[in-house]
Amino acid sequence: MKYSLLLDSSSTLLAVAILGDGEFLYRNSYSAWQRQSEFMIPEIEKALNKLNIGLLDLDEVMVTKGPGSYTGVRIALTIAKTLCTIAPKIKCKTISSLKALGSVTENYIALINARSERSYVAIYQKGKVVLEDCILTNDEVRKLINQYSPQGFNVKGDVKYLNLEAPFEVLEGMKSYLDQCEVEEDILTLKPLYLKD
Repeated sequence: MKYSLLLDSSSTLLAVAILGDGEFLYRNSYSAWQRQSEFMIPEIEKALNKLNIGLLDLDEVMVTKGPGSYTGVRIALTIAKTLCTIAPKIKCKTISSLKALGSVTENYIALINARSERSYVAIYQKGKVVLEDCILTNDEVRKLINQYSPQGFNVKGDVKYLNLEAPFEVLEGMKSYLDQCEVEEDILTLKPLYLKD
């Protein structure tokens, strides 16, 4: 069986899953704002123990690389890099934190709060990029939503800061893009995606 570990700590959520041959064997996602560093390794251990497998049984790890919380992005990415460095047989794949908010079969506007009346935003149409990951003012984001929503693009992410309700889940999205993401050839040069003005 091929085991894939999925990790995300780029926003307010902590998300950990293990797939076996592309299907969820373990998944857990919950709010852990500014506490992901405390909870992520115990959550990984819990997942491995529940499945009665070890780190060296993993074949690959897929991790969100940003944009998102400056510290949060680095937590999951550092764990993934460390794991792949000590066990080189484990391959590393990365995905945009925004892309992971939806699936390859959907049209969606992905949003993460960038603070200071700004948002990280990207738009995807069935896996294809319509708008690259960028940072916009919340007013600009509202205009994009008004432009794309009538065309069947759904909003995804923790968008309470915009007084909106939307699905906020990353593990399904990560699973749907798993086979499309390239393996990172040089894990040591892998860096988070930080968007700056």
